[in-house]
Amino acid sequence: MAAHKEERIRQRAHAIWEREGKPHGSDARHWDQATREIEQEDAASVAPPKPKKTRSAATKATETKKTAADPKTSAKPRRRVLKAD
Repeated sequence: MAAHKEERIRQRAHAIWEREGKPHGSDARHWDQATREIEQEDAASVAPPKPKKTRSAATKATETKKTAADPKTSAKPRRRVLKAD
């Protein structure tokens, strides 16, 4: 696994070197930059997914009671009364 990671870093450092116009004497900087980028990518791919917000059964029951008691949120749509001028 370490050999695979080192190969990815080598390829990234080479790409950075080419993108910057193949400057002489910047190999250590390119290697360091490539290492940071690869480590960030690996950390992002391993990070656990954020948990979904879930409502408890008690919360759902309470919300249902409130909805049923509140005439503003009844299931039936209200009729619109039009006034004649």
